[in-house]
Amino acid sequence: MADLTAEAEARAALDAAGKLPDAELDLGAVALQFARIDAPEADWRAAERHLSDLARAMVEAAIATPDADRGDAGRRLAVLAEVLHGRFGYAGDQEGYDAPANANLIHVIERRRGLPVALGILWLHAAEAAGWGAHGLDFPGHFLIGLEGTPGQGVLDPFNGGAPLQAPELRGLLKRMQGPQAELRPDLLAPVGKRDVLLRLQNNLKLRRLQAGDIPSAMRCVQDMLRVAPAAAMLWREAALMHQRLDEIGAALQCLDRFLALVPPGSEAAQRARLLAVELRQRLH
Repeated sequence: MADLTAEAEARAALDAAGKLPDAELDLGAVALQFARIDAPEADWRAAERHLSDLARAMVEAAIATPDADRGDAGRRLAVLAEVLHGRFGYAGDQEGYDAPANANLIHVIERRRGLPVALGILWLHAAEAAGWGAHGLDFPGHFLIGLEGTPGQGVLDPFNGGAPLQAPELRGLLKRMQGPQAELRPDLLAPVGKRDVLLRLQNNLKLRRLQAGDIPSAMRCVQDMLRVAPAAAMLWREAALMHQRLDEIGAALQCLDRFLALVPPGSEAAQRARLLAVELRQRLH
């Protein structure tokens, strides 16, 4: 019963987060609620206290480094790396990359190891505590962080100890992710919102559950993602398809209705969704 209550509390917190503007989301706090649902036996309160310790350490480091606090992007990168990687020991899990624990923020905090996006949430949490502008980047296959400052945005890799990345390193990383034909474009370094970061985190869990053939568990993951991002049209479509696979036709139709309310009515995606809805309604009769 206690675990069920904890999950209900976590889902209520996700529902509340879903009503907030993107800029007001607390990345660390929301990610902890996702982790709490995924691992109800874990000590999420200890992880919450650690987030406070991390923020406090970052504020102290910013105050002690006036040139970083005034906006020098290179110094900001160095100070973040000194705190997150040097002092607290955060780094990517090179050996067990695909382990589910690497996408659960509680376990990432306990182990000081994780996926790029899970680690990135901690780096973004620390930067925000210092009052420094930072955001996730729309880089494929490997989560990166853009750090605002002078003379321009700095880019860091939270998986590799906060290593700063210039154009040659970014180009090399992109080619490793997408093949030798890939070319670096400005849009790949465009900022993404906090909701997008959280969805990218949870997408790792969803994909692992799908790969294991556990559709019901993947469905619950998508439902929790929708609590935080109720306007994410493609998630409603994905939920509809999962309900269809589980032969939950009524639920699939409800999700398709939500999808259709969010996409342009004349779009190809809307047309396909309406055709699927007709097919599903025929199965009900």
